[in-house]
Amino acid sequence: MAKAERDFIVEKVKEVMAAPSCCKELKDAAQKYLDALDTPDEKTAGKLLIAELEEDVQSLDDTMEFLYSDAAKDILGAEAVASMVETGKKVKAAGGKICFCPACTAGQAILEKKEVLLQG
Repeated sequence: MAKAERDFIVEKVKEVMAAPSCCKELKDAAQKYLDALDTPDEKTAGKLLIAELEEDVQSLDDTMEFLYSDAAKDILGAEAVASMVETGKKVKAAGGKICFCPACTAGQAILEKKEVLLQG
């Protein structure tokens, strides 16, 4: 993989890990990928990372459905949910299809380069 592409993926993996919305399983897969860089396990770790991202990166519709739920208000608070709903509406109006949280945004960027990642 070209250095620029690899640097981009590594940067996005670090963004995913730093996101407050990143779940433990995704953080673990991301860390395993970073730990495997330049080792024979890099491609395998990349495949595991992609599988976790494909499971965790949410569609905007799924995110909005959650934000309209009582559970979202219980977990995040009504004020935060109201702000996030407004952001979600703007993202959707602009044609967005993926959740706007930092983990999903960076995760989607990695998924868009998954063929490069799998080259190892």
